[in-house]
Amino acid sequence: MNEMNLDNFSVLKQYGEDLTNKVYVTNPAIAREEEIKRLMLVLMTPEKSALLIGKPGIGKTAIVEGLAYLIGKKQVPDVLKDYHIIKINSTSLLGTVQVQGKSELIIQLLVNELKQAPKTILFIDEIHTLIGGRGDGPMDLANILKPGLDRGDIKMIGATTTAEYDTYIIRDRAFLRRFERIDVTEPDEATTTKILLGSLPKIEKQTGIHMKYNGYLNELLMESIVSATSEFKRVYGLSAMYPDVAFSVLTGAFSQALLHNKTEVDMLDVYNAIFESKRIYPDSIVKELDAFREKFAKFAEQEGIIFPVITIDQIQKNDEIY
Repeated sequence: MNEMNLDNFSVLKQYGEDLTNKVYVTNPAIAREEEIKRLMLVLMTPEKSALLIGKPGIGKTAIVEGLAYLIGKKQVPDVLKDYHIIKINSTSLLGTVQVQGKSELIIQLLVNELKQAPKTILFIDEIHTLIGGRGDGPMDLANILKPGLDRGDIKMIGATTTAEYDTYIIRDRAFLRRFERIDVTEPDEATTTKILLGSLPKIEKQTGIHMKYNGYLNELLMESIVSATSEFKRVYGLSAMYPDVAFSVLTGAFSQALLHNKTEVDMLDVYNAIFESKRIYPDSIVKELDAFREKFAKFAEQEGIIFPVITIDQIQKNDEIY
């Protein structure tokens, strides 16, 4: 590794992503006002950092991005204005770098740098990987962070799943007491529909194509996606939680449109995305597509769209292809 000059080397700039300066098309944390409020309260508490706990796919990172979005728009309490939220992967903190002829721990350089950056909040996803003694790696970075967290020199947001929290975080009581736990629950169906609708501009910008319909019909389509991905219709073990599992179908509809060189996503694309989903049980797909055809029959007739009738045998054959 090339030798670095300590005066010029910044762990935050080298390995971090400034979420506060990120360009957001829409608020990334739609309908998460309560969680963001709780997060702000914790961060404003002296010598406390925040720990977001919840199942995979429910939007823990989106909540942190939502706070960064509000900071960037100056829509936060005065004490949090001008703060920066820097996301760093825990794997980036492993090992050493050569600085002015000396081998320095990256994590120690980070701690030293954060002492000189008082308006910085460190965000580490999968924070359980910092805990030493894990079976899949010798990482023991938490101990180096503890003194800075204790004195309030370091403000941090950590995120991890409920299972990883119970397995790793909870056994390091000394590390845990520096944090205030914030439980992130799965949004309900109505909230997930709202999240999908609010995220459409972002997906449209990412893909370069648009939903074809007005607000009312778009809402009906989002409701159908959310219904198709409700709890007992999801394939177990595929990180299938709202809103992530619903997003997988919505983005799948955009992919269907792109596959056929369309510039707009129509109801047939949504229909096919539900059919193609690998996160929904085959029998549930058949029932949801039956309901979809009935729900949108008049709209489809007006547009000259014909929904193919899908059987469970077709779905199983489709699964075999993939």
